[in-house]
Amino acid sequence: MDLLIKNGRILNPAQNEDFVGDIRVKGDKIDAVSENLEPEECRVIDASGCYVMPGLIDLHVHLRDPGLEYKETLTTGANAGARGGFTTICPMPNTKPPTDTPDKIHTLIERIKKECIINVLPIGSVTLGMEGKEVTDIEGMKREGACGISEDGKSVMDSGVYRVAMQQAAKSDIPVMAHCEDINLVRGGVMNLGEKSKELGMNGISNAVEDIIAMRDILLAKETGARLHLCHCSTKDSVRMVEEAKKEGIRVTAEVCPHHFTLCDADIIEDDANYKMNPPLRSREDVEALKEGLKSGVMEVISTDHAPHSAEEKSGGFKNAPFGIVGLETSAALTMTELVDKGIITPLDMAAKMSYNPARVIGIDKGILAPGKIADIMIFDPDEEYTIDVNKFASKGKNTPFHGKKVKGQVKYTICGGKIVYEDGKAGLNND
Repeated sequence: MDLLIKNGRILNPAQNEDFVGDIRVKGDKIDAVSENLEPEECRVIDASGCYVMPGLIDLHVHLRDPGLEYKETLTTGANAGARGGFTTICPMPNTKPPTDTPDKIHTLIERIKKECIINVLPIGSVTLGMEGKEVTDIEGMKREGACGISEDGKSVMDSGVYRVAMQQAAKSDIPVMAHCEDINLVRGGVMNLGEKSKELGMNGISNAVEDIIAMRDILLAKETGARLHLCHCSTKDSVRMVEEAKKEGIRVTAEVCPHHFTLCDADIIEDDANYKMNPPLRSREDVEALKEGLKSGVMEVISTDHAPHSAEEKSGGFKNAPFGIVGLETSAALTMTELVDKGIITPLDMAAKMSYNPARVIGIDKGILAPGKIADIMIFDPDEEYTIDVNKFASKGKNTPFHGKKVKGQVKYTICGGKIVYEDGKAGLNND
């Protein structure tokens, strides 16, 4: 069924457009974007008071499938994405086994076509088995549909191996999505090195753990010409380094996750592993620097690092639980509450950082509300207030520090390829 979205505040960062109007969808494409479009034989959605923006794109998720399906599956992860307003998500390769060959990319994409209600674009690993020793067939994985390469969850510590990978990535014109962590400096750390780690008697993770590898990767990108995307940046110096790299003309982009611009280590009040993520919650000074980086445009992408774990795994406290929290179903609301509503970024900036800019990083023709473009659209009520409730999540993962947090901003509809995949609290195809 064709759709007509009426009276919404249309946010189209590709053309710097922000106005109240209508969008007509025919089939899987946008037919018209204008004011006062006349209804035809179609379903009409009244978007009065809502933002109508391109479907969100998340460059950084973990779907745990294959091999760890008790944490998440392709289907539940895609449903969580739809509930969060996402029409495209990019799963990292650290599954069991890792996504490290063209055949595995091909097999995964064939499954995605059958099992997912939104676009899922896999990321291939940098090295075989994610062992940091032998570079994968990067060109072959791109040919089969990989949107990037990453060793997320850890860094490739051998700089010589990483340089070869970057050279091949530059030749294939595929982004390198870097998890920056000097494993030799971690030394059992489980949270940010600071007063809170001392108070709780925990080993700390210093900013240098991230900053040293971020600088190394920027220098390798400069040398090789690779497109480098820094994942889940958490430190003030990461912002400074990205800014300087851009001034020098190095091809680098960077993302910030909602938990890193919302919380600092002082917000951890007890030994609750729902606050344990990698990189960790940093100092208030780091949080303010990340916000300033998002405001200035130095940090141009917001991603979630959606990392589901079982309740049993997360019950072990900081010392024993795995790193990671879920984020697909809280990201838009946290961005609205912490950044837009507080005047740090504009609604148009939100659409750019959560859709148009991510699309540019991986080189897909998405994040644009214009005639002829694929109809990937989110309708979002910026004023609706509610309390985050993990019991309503579509994800298998309930591991988040935001359960019980009051927020503003509710996804009302997610439309992917012209089909409604989320509406009225329910994810699933609903286009009858």
